[in-house]
Amino acid sequence: MSQLEKIYGVHAVEALLRHHPKRVKQIWLSEGRSEPRVQTLVALAGESRVPVGSAERRELDAWAGEGVHQGVVADVSPSQVWGEAMLDELLDRTEGAPLLLVLDGVTDPHNLGACLRSADAAGALAVIVPKDKSATLTPAVRKVACGAAEVIPLVAVTNLARTLEKLQQRGLWVVGTAGEAEMDLYQHDMTGPTILIMGAEGKGMRRLTREHCDYLVKLPMAGSVSSLNVSVATGICLFEAVRQRNAKKK
Repeated sequence: MSQLEKIYGVHAVEALLRHHPKRVKQIWLSEGRSEPRVQTLVALAGESRVPVGSAERRELDAWAGEGVHQGVVADVSPSQVWGEAMLDELLDRTEGAPLLLVLDGVTDPHNLGACLRSADAAGALAVIVPKDKSATLTPAVRKVACGAAEVIPLVAVTNLARTLEKLQQRGLWVVGTAGEAEMDLYQHDMTGPTILIMGAEGKGMRRLTREHCDYLVKLPMAGSVSSLNVSVATGICLFEAVRQRNAKKK
């Protein structure tokens, strides 16, 4: 049997119980916790016949490491990061104009978790990352994602440039973000099949990734700071696409 992972946090564990209950093998609660959110977890666990046990807080602290477990830790089967074939399957069964998010070398787990959360909220089809030099699914990522990591596919690809070429051949337009771009985000039409690319913290997109972009856009910055945290910028860009798409429907 594969070694089990420790997933912690109320939202992350609840999302697993709702969407992938077979992955959850055991739930551990801090002794004395009985508030409504915990009772919801207990009820969901009961529906899926997942054992629930109690543990001392020091045990939960040790399992979560530096993470904030909120008195809830679960033993689950290993995380699944999807391969490139998943993209074709998703696109084949998607109606309307798909929206994909690419994170080109985002290495901070908290940023990845926040981006997954924003991507799910914006209705993105999947989040694509390169296999190398990129954050991947960890308990910390799941905690920050507040359940989104259990819903939106995270697809790791070996060659991002080649993947972008294949997606372009399927009719998707690649929109990269760069501070020196001439076009503002709000000037670009994102209602069609779109791949939004966000670059790494501090470095931005890699050269080869940039060369595969059909368009480059920037966020207009009116204050004294020159850039935003990648997860904040991702949320703004994704929801501009949502705004445009909703306006088009009216």
